[in-house]
Amino acid sequence: MRMAYQGEPGAYSEAAALAFKPAARLIPCRTFEAVFAAVEDGSATHGVLPLENSVGGSIHRNFDLLVEHELPIVGEVEVLVEHCLLAAPGVGRHDIRRVFSHPQGLAQCELFLRGLPGVELVATYDTAGSAKLIRDEGLRDTAAVASARAAELFGLAILERGIQDFAANVTRFVVIARTAEQRAGSDRTTIVFALPNKPGALWRALSVFALREIDLLKLESRPIRGRPWEYLFYADLAVGRHESRCGLAIVQLAEFARWVRTLGSYPRWKAASPANSANERNE
Repeated sequence: MRMAYQGEPGAYSEAAALAFKPAARLIPCRTFEAVFAAVEDGSATHGVLPLENSVGGSIHRNFDLLVEHELPIVGEVEVLVEHCLLAAPGVGRHDIRRVFSHPQGLAQCELFLRGLPGVELVATYDTAGSAKLIRDEGLRDTAAVASARAAELFGLAILERGIQDFAANVTRFVVIARTAEQRAGSDRTTIVFALPNKPGALWRALSVFALREIDLLKLESRPIRGRPWEYLFYADLAVGRHESRCGLAIVQLAEFARWVRTLGSYPRWKAASPANSANERNE
C-alpha cells in the first residue's frame, strides 16, 4: 500500500497513515489537492485526509474535495493529538515573537497561545512543516505548534508539551482509494445530498433515516459554490451501505432530493491491539 498524506514527516496525517497501515509506504504531499491527485494518477494507492477535530471542528476543504473527486472513502482513523511548543535549541519562551502552525493547530491551542503576550500567530500549510521552516531558516524568534515526533525529526527542543486546550483532542481522518473496497464490518456510510429550497425539505430528508432507526453520527451543511445561499448536506450514517435499510433509506431520499451521492461505506475506527499491529507490520 502506498499512502499519500498532506504535510511533512512528523505531521499528524503521517501518524494517521501509519495507524491505518503500519507497513504502508508513505508519500508526503504539499496540499490536500495533491493527495487526491496522487491517488487519481496511481502514484499512491490510498490517501489519508483529516476531516474533523473534536476541538477545532471540520476541515471544510476536504469535504469540498470529496465531492469534486470520484474517490470513495474506504476507511477511517482517529488520532489523539498532543500538541507541543517547539523552538530551536537554546531558544526560550521569552525569545519567541511568532508562532507558526496549521490553522487547526493554532485553533486547538487557543488558550495556551493567548498566554504568550505580544506573540504573532502565523498560519502555515502544516504543523510539522512549521517545525521544518524553523530548522531550515534558522529562526530563533519563532516557535511551532507541532508533534513531539516533529521536534525529533527536525532537531528542535520541546518547550512545552500538551498545550492543546483539551486533553481529549482527537482528529478523525478518512482514507480514500481509486475504487470502493468491500471491507468486513462496514458500519459507517457517508453520503452527500442537495435538497430543494422549500419548507420541510430537511425534515423529510432526515425522516427516511428516523423511520428505519438509522442513527446520524454527523450532519453538516456546506455552501454550493456559485449558487449563493444554497447548500449541500453531508451525513454520516451508523450503518453499512450493504444493509437493506440503508439502501432503502437512500432510495427514498433520492425521490425528493435534487441528488444524492454515497461517498463511501467503511468500518468505524477501532484502535488496533498490539498483536494486530505487529501482524500488520509483518505483512
